[in-house]
Amino acid sequence: MIFFDIATLLPLLLLVAGALFGGAWVWVAVLCITVLTWALDHLVQRAAARRDPGSEFPAGTGLAVGLGLAMLPLMALAVWAVGGGSGHDTVHRLGLLVGFGLFYGQVGHPCAHELIHKPARWQQMLGRVVYVVMLIGHHASSHLRVHHRHVGTEADPASAPAGLGFWRYAVRAWPGSFMAGLRAESALRARAQVPPPGWTHPYVGYVTGALFCLLLAVLIGGVLGLLAYLGIAAYAQLQILLSDYLQHYGLRRKVDADGRPEPVGPRHSWNGPQFWSSAMMLNAPRHSHHHTNPGVPYPALDLTGDMPTLPRTVPVMAVVALIPPLWHRMMARPLARWSQDRQEN
Repeated sequence: MIFFDIATLLPLLLLVAGALFGGAWVWVAVLCITVLTWALDHLVQRAAARRDPGSEFPAGTGLAVGLGLAMLPLMALAVWAVGGGSGHDTVHRLGLLVGFGLFYGQVGHPCAHELIHKPARWQQMLGRVVYVVMLIGHHASSHLRVHHRHVGTEADPASAPAGLGFWRYAVRAWPGSFMAGLRAESALRARAQVPPPGWTHPYVGYVTGALFCLLLAVLIGGVLGLLAYLGIAAYAQLQILLSDYLQHYGLRRKVDADGRPEPVGPRHSWNGPQFWSSAMMLNAPRHSHHHTNPGVPYPALDLTGDMPTLPRTVPVMAVVALIPPLWHRMMARPLARWSQDRQEN
């Protein structure tokens, strides 16, 4: 657990120092999330340790819950530092916006994702709240009710088909996931023997929670605070969309004559085996194991030889995806290999 602790808490502490004191702390925090992660991924090529998927990981749950609780006041600090009365100059405010956006997208998102998969209801609720803070509360519903069921098919807005560039994907995945999650939650409630009251619909919480967060941003920093909050949330959401795009690009499940897709297997997700970025993202890059065993806690997620691997680290491929021609060129060979293996098997 020490590697998960350092990889997630170090950038958090550096961002807090940057928000409070400005100056070099801002750039140290940004470099920690970017350059240091890249360097350590290359120094340690693969995290090979394996753990029993059935083991208990109380320290892992404690870290996820602690991070989840920290995400709430941390956003208030971020809004104050970037758009409020922190006294930082424009360059340092922009640096903090990038740093906090990266942190919420690369640490906050995996943390919330882990929590919504927990069996305890209060932990699931905390995960949903973290997504609401990033103004993408619906992701909790679309991920659980739609993505895990329909991954690798046309029914999942988060699964990008081969040839679709990221920017075209993003403009349809965000609203598509919002509506798919809404339909799934509404259908689930309609099937209940005693329909719950309308105000308990998760989407009511997502929307009202987002409005409350926007109001708090205005109270913290006025119009500039609101703009800072929107900027940080948008940058975090960009990381979330990139994550889904990277991890399922082009990997389609076979459909039988009755129109039923094959079961989700290890070959339906791209993985990143690198050491540090995997620790920082709570093993989210070990994505195949998560999809085949959603209840396995993140410290126990494993890698095997039949899991497709991205040609570069997850953070590097996220940058590459922003340039669709380069992305398609880099992914052509791995995707062709995957297609050939699927035909042979």
